This record gives sequence, C-alpha cells and structure tokens, in this order.
Amino acid sequence: MCGITGWIDYQGLGPNASETLTRMTDTQTLRGPDGAGIWTSDIAGLGHRRLSIIDLAGGAQPMLSHTDTTEPALVLTYSGEIYNYRELRTELRTRGHDFRTASDTEVVLAAWSEWGRAAVDRLNGIYAFGIWDTRTQTLSLVRDRLGVKPLYFRQTGSSLVFGSEPKAILAQNRHRPEVDDEGIIQLMLPLLKIPGKSPYTDIGEVRPGELLTFSRGGLARRRYWRLEEHLTPNDHTLNLTDSAHAVRNLLDDIVSRQLVADVPLCTLLSGGLDSTAITALANSQLQPGPVRSFSVDFSAPFIGSDVTPNPDTEFAYDAARFIGSDHTSIVLDGPGLADAAIREQCVRARDLPFGIGDLDMSLYVLCQAIKDHSTVALSGESADEVFGGYLWFHRDDAVWANTFPWMSDSPAHGRLHQRILNVFRPELRAKLGVDTYVADQYTTALGEVRHGHAEHPQQRRMRELTYLGLSRFLPTLLDRKDRLSMAAGLEVRVPFCDHRLVELVAPLRWDVLTGDGAEKSVLRQSVRDLIPRSVAERKKSPYPSIPDPTYSEQVSKQLAARLTDPDCRLPELFDPTALDAALTPTASPGALISNVEAELALNFDAWLRIYDPVLAL
Repeated sequence: MCGITGWIDYQGLGPNASETLTRMTDTQTLRGPDGAGIWTSDIAGLGHRRLSIIDLAGGAQPMLSHTDTTEPALVLTYSGEIYNYRELRTELRTRGHDFRTASDTEVVLAAWSEWGRAAVDRLNGIYAFGIWDTRTQTLSLVRDRLGVKPLYFRQTGSSLVFGSEPKAILAQNRHRPEVDDEGIIQLMLPLLKIPGKSPYTDIGEVRPGELLTFSRGGLARRRYWRLEEHLTPNDHTLNLTDSAHAVRNLLDDIVSRQLVADVPLCTLLSGGLDSTAITALANSQLQPGPVRSFSVDFSAPFIGSDVTPNPDTEFAYDAARFIGSDHTSIVLDGPGLADAAIREQCVRARDLPFGIGDLDMSLYVLCQAIKDHSTVALSGESADEVFGGYLWFHRDDAVWANTFPWMSDSPAHGRLHQRILNVFRPELRAKLGVDTYVADQYTTALGEVRHGHAEHPQQRRMRELTYLGLSRFLPTLLDRKDRLSMAAGLEVRVPFCDHRLVELVAPLRWDVLTGDGAEKSVLRQSVRDLIPRSVAERKKSPYPSIPDPTYSEQVSKQLAARLTDPDCRLPELFDPTALDAALTPTASPGALISNVEAELALNFDAWLRIYDPVLAL
C-alpha cells in the first residue's frame, strides 16, 4: 500500500515541475512512510510514497520499463497488492520477461507491457495505479473492481492531475478548494457514496472496476468490471450446503493469497462472525503461527441497546481462545479519544468532514496501536454487504422503503440519516433539493440492477438491496478504513472484497443466503468447524461506539467553545437550534451514536478551518 500521484499537461509542466510534484507526493507521506520517488519529463510527472510490504529492498517507484532506447517505454506509480502476482510472474517469464525484483509492482509493469489494457482482466487484488506510456503519450488510471483502493483526478483542458487522496491534487495549484451545490448535498449525506464523484467541484473519482485513459485526444472511461453483471441468478443456483462448500473452498484460497507479506501481519478480531472467520482461516494457514489478532475495547462500562446488544470483548477473547490466535485488546478511554488533535488528524486523513460519531477516532487510534506490532492487517469488511448481514436486510420497514434501506426511517441503522440531515439548515436543504437528490440517486441506482425473468418480488428486492449495499454503502466503509488505516501506516486487506467471492455469492437466492433461519447462513455454514458456538450464534453487532459519558461531555464542551469564536463558519451550514440542542444531548445511553450532531459539527468545523473551502452558498 502506498500513496500515488501524477500530473500530465500536454502544453508542458513548466520549470518548477519537480518542485510541484514533490509537494504533491509529500502530502501522502503517512500513506507511504518508507520511501519516496518522482519521475518527470517535459509533459508528464509521476510521484510515489511507499509503504514497504513485499520485497522490502526492491520495488522502488515510480518504476520504469526500458526498451532499446534511453527513454523508458512505461512509467508506473502503483498502490495496492496483487494477490496472484506469483502466477502472473511465472506466465510472463514464459513470454520472455525478466524480473529484477520480487515485487508485485514489477509484475504489473510487465503485464501491461505484454497485454496492454487487457492486463487489468488478469489482476486479482486491491490496487490503484497510474501508468504513463511515453511512446503514445497516454496516461492510464486503473482502480480495483470493488474500489478498495482510492484514486481521484482533476482534468482541465490539456491537464490531468491524479492522486490517492484529494490532498495530492489540491497541492498542485494550492488554490482554495471549491464545493458547488451538489458537493454540499454530498457533504450532508455521509452514508451515501455517489459513484465517480467527490464533494470538491473539480475533483472526480475513478470508479471501481474502471480504466480511465487520458491522451491528446481527451479523456476516455471504460468499466472493465461491473457489479451489476454478476447479480443475475442462473438456472442452477446452489443450495445451502453446496453454496457453503463453494464459499469455503474459495475463502481458503483468498486468505492464503492475502497472507503473503514480508512484514508482520495480523487480523482485526471483533468476535463477530466475519472477523472470526478470517482470523480462523488465517491461523489455520499461517506458517509459522499463531496469527496475531487485535480488538478494540473501552475503559468505560458497556451499555447495551437494541442496536448494540452485547460487547465485543467477551466474544473476541472466546474466539481467540478457540482459534488459538495471539490476541490483544486495545483499550481506549474517553478523554484520549476526545482530543481535538485526533479529530483533526482524522479529517486531514479523509480530506473531508465525513465520519460518524467517535468511530473514526477509535479506528484511527486502534490502527496506530496495531502499527506498533504489525504493518498488515486482515479485516472482515464487506461480508455484511456480500452475504446480507445488516439489520436493514431483515426488517420490512427498511427492506420495502422507497429509498436506500440504511437511510430509511427505521431503527435498522439507528435513524442516523435523519439525525444527520436535521442538523443542517432547513432552508438550505430545501434550496438545494436534498430529498429530491436522494430520490434521483436511488432511482438511478435501481435502474442499474439486472433481474431474472419472472423473479419473485422478494427475491427481486433482495437483489436490489445487495446491489445498493455493495455499490452505494460499502464504498463509504472502504473509504473510511483506507484513509484512517493508511494515515497510521497500516495496510488493511479485505478478503471478502475478492471479486470472485462476490461473483459466487451475488447470484444466490435469498432463501439460500438465509437457509438456516439467520442472516449470513452460507458464511456461517462454511466456517462452522473453525469458530466457537458463541460466535456462530451471536446476534449481529455494529462497530462499537464509546460508552463513556465523559467523552460525550467533552465533545459538547468543544462544540460550545467553537460556537463562541466569531470566525466559526458552522452557521453557514448548520441549524442554530440543532447546534444548541447538541450542546446538551438527550440521546439515550447505548444509542448507535450518542451525539452524532455535535460530532458532525466538530468535523465540519475542523474541515472548514483546515481546508478553508469556497462553498456555493
């Protein structure tokens, strides 16, 4: 995992190109603390910050592919992991390619040299890269199929700038970033990812499974993998037993591939089904073992609720004992998480005021603590989207709502969408047409789903929910996990995001996915022999929110202090009545997020101070 950036301008980069490119590259030092490099020509420049994972001595970037001439044929800046790079390297050797390093980066470069753009169809992994062809003077930008690794760009006339994060692009011209009407709406919707867009007016995002090319002829975009093409059921849908067997065989292969690293590796173990399955599979294959596992806990006593019925700690330790992992619980306290400096670091990591409650801060601090022991972690992210685990897959008021189910007026997601939206000025929401925008996005998303003939209405609806979750909700979680883990110099791998698993599970009927009467039946059956009974029977529980009342009190005090500052810009966006209410929160203890209103306001305040954006108000 690394940070990549680049700048192409067919009118020339100018005399200060190296200085500018170095500045862009250095914005991503946290993503790549182990090394840096740039390459420039008269019209193109690529930059790279490295987090060394495979072939620590080799693999420096940008990496050049040479021909008989003195100028390289291809120049690559790459972030991610190719899990099938060893097989590809063997095949490429039979085709006459020599390798100077043991890195997967060189395999990507050789694959592109051999197959051109068709190389993307052969890659299995999580990746984002930019490759400059000096012969055709063409830039290609590629992002992995599920969008695990980020890749942003800005194209204006003869110029295109790209980076792993917006901060690299913003550093190119150092102008105040601008946010138009649609961008402001997106800022109000942190639970919804709009494919290909960012809130910044002139910054777009390479979509998952997309290959973008920029040449003198302009910009061209092509999707080389589409989720919607893998949702349609076939005529030979497997039953529960056969599906579980197929999933287990595939997970064995996926986890085996993702254990490859030349640095210490661990798992994130919450004690839920997903993380326990990954930890068990990793422990059974890691040589020498045992695998290290980490969980997050809080010093304050746990407070249960309908949304969060039980604490992770007892289940995590039960799972670790059963599996035999070397487990550590990272205990966080309220005053530490409430430190305003940590919030600012999280906002800088994401370049935006997104973040739900204390979940960003706790994940960031957890990753910092894990980094002291490991550089790579395996996580259970996306299993709920793939196997239908969330409560909003199982409550009728969410399933049949005429909107995104996690944004419905239902306790299935703690009614967070309504709480968040109500913090903003009602006249601003009305002026921008936020409700209409959400409805239009929902209609657009549904229009992308392909159904089978004469499909039962419930099966049709569950297929829609699967697509909505994977294409509009999962990306918000992947963004969060990538930015906060990489800001701590930790690479997080997500085995459930392997596209082969999605292609296997997505066509399954809903009665198969819930074949044993509970959520994620196929996954549970596939790993039942590897996990303790307590985990197999545990009710779904979300990522934990800190229960310490002193944390919420400090958050409210920080907001009160900011509102007294005459330079505070929160009144531009936020309803004064809602802000006043956030100073004395009334949410019941144990709610999904006790004071999301104050948390959101403080995130915006930090973003407005640090980035000083121009808002189209």
